[in-house]
Parts: sequence; structure tokens; C-alpha cells
Amino acid sequence: MIKILVIHGPNLQLLGRRKPSVYGRTTLQEINAQLKTQARKLKAQLTIEQFNHEGQMVDAIGKAEGHFDGILINPAAYTHTSVAVRDAIEAVDLPAVEVHLSNIHAREAFRHNSMVAPVAVGQICGFGPDSYLLGLSALCGFLKKKKGTK
Repeated sequence: MIKILVIHGPNLQLLGRRKPSVYGRTTLQEINAQLKTQARKLKAQLTIEQFNHEGQMVDAIGKAEGHFDGILINPAAYTHTSVAVRDAIEAVDLPAVEVHLSNIHAREAFRHNSMVAPVAVGQICGFGPDSYLLGLSALCGFLKKKKGTK
């Protein structure tokens, strides 16, 4: 079974009520439930975490190697600012897929740059909660190909 660490970044616990015009009305709990359903279909095991503090996120990524096969991450605001998150992902040498609810490239200019994208195997953004589901499917497919399984 594929083991995936799912990391939600800062303020995502506020989903459903924070800027619904940008992030929608789906709560983080609902996204997690959808991910768990999708994971069962993909024969994947998820560990899901949400962090508001950069250091906690970096610690979780750093401890992932040897315990997980890949990382599905929405770094949220740390996408654009955190060299530490980027370096942690690079250091653990686990495939990571970056996801975002909104299309970060169609928003404010400061959101166009992702520190994480250069060390991720891919980025999916702009599809609301489906970004997570697409990201999970893509990561599982990538890992299965890497392992040579179907």
C-alpha cells in the first residue's frame, strides 16, 4: 500500500468561511473526507496534517523519509515565502505534488512564484477541492510507475 503524507498549510483550517469567493465553501474536514475516499480507491494510506507554523511543517516533512512514499502538500502562504519548506522537500527525496485550491498564477503577482514547484514532481491549482483529488491521483500514479506496479 502506498503511504502518503498530506500537508495542509496555514489558515486552511478556516476553509469554508475564509474568502469563499476565492477558496469556496468546502471545509478542510470535507476535503479530508474526499481524500480518504479517493485514497481507498487508489489503495493508498493517508496521514493528514495541518500546520499554521512553518517550523512544524518543516519538521513533519523532515520526518517523512522512511515512513512515507510521497507528499501531497498545499503549502498555502508558505508557497511563496518559505525556502525552509522548499529545502525540506528537496532534502527528504520523496516525490511531492503541490496543490492549491485557487489558480495562484491568476491572482496577485506575489502569488505567481512558488518556492516549492521546482522541487515538486508537479503542481495542480485552480480546481478547488478537486485540486487535492487530482494531486492525489497524480502522485499515486507517479509512485506506482516508479515502483513498476499497476
